[in-house]
Amino acid sequence: MTGRELLAKWGLPELSGNGRFVTANVMDSLGNGLVLAFTVLYFSSTTSLSLGSVGAALSLGQLIAMPVPVVAGLLIDRFGARTVVVAANLVSAAGFCAFLLADTVWKIVAVQFVVQAGSAVYWTSSRGLVLLAARRQDQARWFGFIGALRNIGGGFGAAAASLAIALDSGGTGIRVLVLVNALTFVVAAFLIAGWRPGAAEDAPRRARPAAGGGGYAAVLRDLRYLRLVLANLAFVLAAAVLPVLLAVYITEVLHAAAWLAGACLVGNMVVVALVQTLVARTTERRRPSRVLALAAVANAAAFAVFGLLPAVPGWLVAAGLLPAMALFTLAEMLSMPPSNELSASLAPEHIRGRFLGVFQLSWTVGNTIAPALLTMLLSHGPVWPWVVLGALNLLAVPLVLSLGDRAPEDGSRQEPAPPAQPAQERLTS
Repeated sequence: MTGRELLAKWGLPELSGNGRFVTANVMDSLGNGLVLAFTVLYFSSTTSLSLGSVGAALSLGQLIAMPVPVVAGLLIDRFGARTVVVAANLVSAAGFCAFLLADTVWKIVAVQFVVQAGSAVYWTSSRGLVLLAARRQDQARWFGFIGALRNIGGGFGAAAASLAIALDSGGTGIRVLVLVNALTFVVAAFLIAGWRPGAAEDAPRRARPAAGGGGYAAVLRDLRYLRLVLANLAFVLAAAVLPVLLAVYITEVLHAAAWLAGACLVGNMVVVALVQTLVARTTERRRPSRVLALAAVANAAAFAVFGLLPAVPGWLVAAGLLPAMALFTLAEMLSMPPSNELSASLAPEHIRGRFLGVFQLSWTVGNTIAPALLTMLLSHGPVWPWVVLGALNLLAVPLVLSLGDRAPEDGSRQEPAPPAQPAQERLTS
């Protein structure tokens, strides 16, 4: 079996010429895993501020950064996705370095804004980078592969950080983690800057005049794309179950051991890392909108099982969590590649950055409101978060089925031009 056949068997894309891009994703996700889960702990242990003040400052910084994807869209269309990602990684590195100087509420707000802005710009641009790496026929595999890769990197980063913090007694270790995290972003920026995509060309584009104008006005007139953005908000809120709701639901509502919540989180990460590419291979020949609809149904089924768990005997809780997490994880693996693919392929090429900026808003808005919304619903009764999340995902089904999969008529999904580099050089990049 040749190397290419082996890649195809495991649902992996053709990686030739994209080694720098793949390595940059590993470094970026590793860095995120090192720090993001411990941001509150960092500021509460390195400053004299109360936990409430730290939390409020971090939330305010994230809130101020919410409109950043709109600006990122303009930058992508002006300078190209690769250039913008390099800048975003350097901004993130500067923000994490500034963590070391943040010892008041407003300094924390400022550094959190910088870090969140860099992250928002990166995620807005990253889908365009995948299109540069992918050929038209393996876009779904690339999106699935990058998702699995980032899961692995983030998991290793979080594990390394947990170990370092557990062994650290003087507070030095967590500061070192912040600096190492900043370094990973610098390395990622260097790798992307030196990457020469083989599948397509990333050059600044001039918006071509179109009937009725262009820019963000064109995005707001594209009702099909806005339906995708609205439907994705349901998936974003569903994804927030893991970091926001699951642990408190298992321990406070189901009265189960805390280790069970950890096992669910680790199990989800491991399954996505190992199986995501195979799921992408299985679904790549199906219409992305139909795969996305199936993911929404799987989410709704998972939330129905979660909502029924308080009614089962305590000794059945662990067994009941198994199908709930299996359905939830399946929905995650089904939804990520087609949603990312549609967000890019349904956007006209000459203003794709602006479309991706609006799509990224569904993530920033969803992640901002999820903690308050889900905890508020839980305070009204253990079943309410699952009822609302299930209903939102079922409402997303007709929205995504109405999208279709036809590429825009301006040719935004043209076959890529032949690579400009010799094949031997691309293999080592």
